[in-house]
Amino acid sequence: MQKMGWAAVIVAVVVGLAVTGAAAETTLEKINRTGVFTVGTRTASPPFGYINKQNEWVGFSIDLARLVHKNVEKRLKKSIKFEVKESTPATRIPMLTSGAVDLIAETMTDTRARRESVDFSLTFFVTGAQFLVKAGSPIRGIQDIAGKRVGAQQGSTNERIIRERAPQAKLVVFPDQPAAFTALVQGRVDTYTNDGIQLAGLKAKAPNPKEWTIVGDFYSYEPYGMAMRKNDSNFRAVVNNSLMEAIEGGEYFRLYDKWFGPKGEVPYPLSDRVKSFLTMQVVPK
Repeated sequence: MQKMGWAAVIVAVVVGLAVTGAAAETTLEKINRTGVFTVGTRTASPPFGYINKQNEWVGFSIDLARLVHKNVEKRLKKSIKFEVKESTPATRIPMLTSGAVDLIAETMTDTRARRESVDFSLTFFVTGAQFLVKAGSPIRGIQDIAGKRVGAQQGSTNERIIRERAPQAKLVVFPDQPAAFTALVQGRVDTYTNDGIQLAGLKAKAPNPKEWTIVGDFYSYEPYGMAMRKNDSNFRAVVNNSLMEAIEGGEYFRLYDKWFGPKGEVPYPLSDRVKSFLTMQVVPK
């Protein structure tokens, strides 16, 4: 019986070590093993990530993720498949921590609370929350939403801030942006709040853009970053170096003009202040 007891202990230790070893697999090791680099992004958040008229998954954050993909291939010295999966504010952190995706590249605000669960890259876009209303609406900003039905995405920073700063507003939470916009069109909410750039994309893609107006000063600061699993410094270095190289070499600004320039999908001028901020994140070689 004693021998059998020791045998059971040894088996348990071996199994435990095997599980620990599997759990300790880094992102680069996982990508090298599977031959696939999987990115979580959006299907209806133009121009960051969306399905175009040709049924292609495209967008600014996807283009930036492809730059990371190139550097992953260089690092691993092999060809790696690039794959995208849909992520939403409610699903993106679980998808990342479970290993379903290796990187979140979309409209995800870097916050101290989220840093408890994931690590973030350098900031690659800066915006702030505003409101989308029908032209002529009496709502002109956050000071006007008391008693109003305000749509927001589940799990977004906007949802949290409205609860904190405008408790008298009638907050209505939706699983994604299309559902929220449909409710606004149908009159089930009085306004939809999101980051200004996302509202600009929604308005630009609406059947009648002139019917909608973006109102209010920014009532939040929304620095977008790419999210990764925590404590994986080697992979984080690949991601950050990819972004720094793109900013320093000018590829970032070419992509910005492609998506946000005068002839882009959603014109959204890059201010000198934000450009300076992005450039100052590039550390010396």
